Amino acid sequence: MSPELREVYASGDLLWRFSDHEHRAIVIPQDSNHREAGILSPGVIVMKLNLCCRSICIAALLSFSSLSVLALRAQETITIDAEAPTTAFPHFWEQMFGSGHAILALRDAYREDLRSVKSVTDFRYVRFHGILDDEVGSYNEDEHGNAVYNFAYVDEIYDGLLKDGVRPMVEISFMPVKLAFNPLDLHVFWYHPNVSPPKSWEKWDAYMTAFAQHLVDRYGIDEVAQWYFEIWNEPNIDFWGGIPRKGSYFELYAHTARDLKKVSPRLRVGGPATAAASWIPEFLDFVTKNKVPIDFVSTHGYADDTVQNLFHTDENIPEDDRVCRAIEKVQQEIHRSAMPSLPLFWTEWNVEGRDESRDTPFVGPGVANTIRECDGHVTMMSFWTFDDVFEEGGPIPKPFEGHFGLIAKGGIRKPSYYDFALLHQLGDQRIPLRSTDAIATKAPDGSMRVVTWNIVDPGMHGSPRSVTLHFSGVAPDAAVEMQRVDSEHGNVVPKYRAMGSPVYPTPAQVEELNRETALQPPQQTHLDRGKLQINLGPNALVLVKVEPGGAH
Repeated sequence: MSPELREVYASGDLLWRFSDHEHRAIVIPQDSNHREAGILSPGVIVMKLNLCCRSICIAALLSFSSLSVLALRAQETITIDAEAPTTAFPHFWEQMFGSGHAILALRDAYREDLRSVKSVTDFRYVRFHGILDDEVGSYNEDEHGNAVYNFAYVDEIYDGLLKDGVRPMVEISFMPVKLAFNPLDLHVFWYHPNVSPPKSWEKWDAYMTAFAQHLVDRYGIDEVAQWYFEIWNEPNIDFWGGIPRKGSYFELYAHTARDLKKVSPRLRVGGPATAAASWIPEFLDFVTKNKVPIDFVSTHGYADDTVQNLFHTDENIPEDDRVCRAIEKVQQEIHRSAMPSLPLFWTEWNVEGRDESRDTPFVGPGVANTIRECDGHVTMMSFWTFDDVFEEGGPIPKPFEGHFGLIAKGGIRKPSYYDFALLHQLGDQRIPLRSTDAIATKAPDGSMRVVTWNIVDPGMHGSPRSVTLHFSGVAPDAAVEMQRVDSEHGNVVPKYRAMGSPVYPTPAQVEELNRETALQPPQQTHLDRGKLQINLGPNALVLVKVEPGGAH
């Protein structure tokens, strides 16, 4: 391409470039997989331009773009080479989930939902707010102001998690009222956690040391060394009342990290657990200069966070791309620091939530696209949340109000529950692809596991797509299994509405809804001369398994 060419507009899968030297426009499909499909080729449109009519040309090209992009997306061929070099593909998206606040972990509904999500994802860690909140009861003071510790509910909470095969990501939050500098500094959440700094660093240090020592005494250092300790939650916004926010949080972090490491250097600590990917360079500079212990970096970012909050720019970044763009930004900030090898934990995220989209099949393509983009840039991502046993705005009054979780109030499984079940079946080695709508992997049993999707954002009207998977390096008639989640499969809301949208569904109604929307047995088929055609409705997610041998 001539060095004089300059990009002036990008639209979907097409890139428009102009040459000031030659006065011409060239249309280039950005995805080379589309070029292979033979739908468009580089330079398929070359127009001589008069400089004065460039705006007219742009308008014409954009009109052509809308038609071309639709054609490209409506029918796509994806070539998958089973013999291509692979890269490790750890399941970073399903190793940790978030949940509401600590006391909820004592409820039967919470534990049943946790076991249900564990059964389809095998997740290993759970993170929640408020292990230090007054309702958990671990801190009090006697009439003389002496600290009184009671870890009975802490034990019940962590005993229950460990019994179900899940370890805690211990979020050190929030402040016991009797230890608070400002006992009235209460957050607006329904359960009103106190977000004040401690009134005494000496008492805080003693409390943190006692807390950590109790955990080690009860569970053993070999167990607790496999946990993580994240200090506070989103201190850059209204979850922290210290003044100034940043400096006072850094002081909290330093005290707490040193307190935990005093109990055992094997305890793993990190932060700053900020909202919207904030404070990372300053935080890493602080811990480096002050020799404060740190084992991981954590922060948060959601698909519907604003570009201004995440990046402090006015760029036009689609919501589907914001989480991973923010993750890449933070990864680069870590790499530029004095500790470039620190792991990055994204301890809260979710897809965009407009129009109650988190109750719909949209979640599957949204999560799959995030996995595709974030692979290689983050150690773990914690989807907020695994279920809707959740009280930030008070007890949830009825199912399906667009809340975060995979399981709705009452134990009703959402499409996202089945989406995660399909994504769990991906292999542990990733095969490179040029497509932006698929992930191809190899499993330890030698099979190929591929997911493909048709993402349509909330509030938009999408069209069906036809995708042809073209496999090489496998038998041309290899046996295939397919499962899907879409508007007709695993989608519970229409059936819930047909039931009359009960506010308080009975156990029998919940069982009926879960039975009728459960994943169907895999569809059995085989490749036809190495090819498989798949029809995808809007927000369909399809898992394809290709066996290494031929059809039987």
